[in-house]
Amino acid sequence: MKKFLFLALLLSATAVSADDPKNEWHNTTLSDATIKKIQASSYEYKKCVSAEMQKPAYRDMDIRKGAEQVVKQCEPVLAQVRGIYLEEKVPEVVADRHLKQMRLQSTRSVIQTMMFAEAARKSGQQ
Repeated sequence: MKKFLFLALLLSATAVSADDPKNEWHNTTLSDATIKKIQASSYEYKKCVSAEMQKPAYRDMDIRKGAEQVVKQCEPVLAQVRGIYLEEKVPEVVADRHLKQMRLQSTRSVIQTMMFAEAARKSGQQ
């Protein structure tokens, strides 16, 4: 009896924890052309972040504020990636999750690069 009760409880818990179906992406594949567009836009975003980091205005800024400004300056380029996702009818939740991941990775990279550059300046290497 205990096993049956435990099994019933387990099955009901699984049904309750199911995600909202409108936020899931079921059996959809992106075409090769769309994947290439996304990759090209992602490359443009990374190029924008890299070019923005090279500006001397960020050299004297606080690292966190500078990284925030760099990412904000390149936000319109990242919006193009979101547009591509939405054209392919990818749910907004999935698209936004990927863009958030890209933003976080870029921010971490910018902070790390700015910290290394500041350390090099302070040590007299530049």
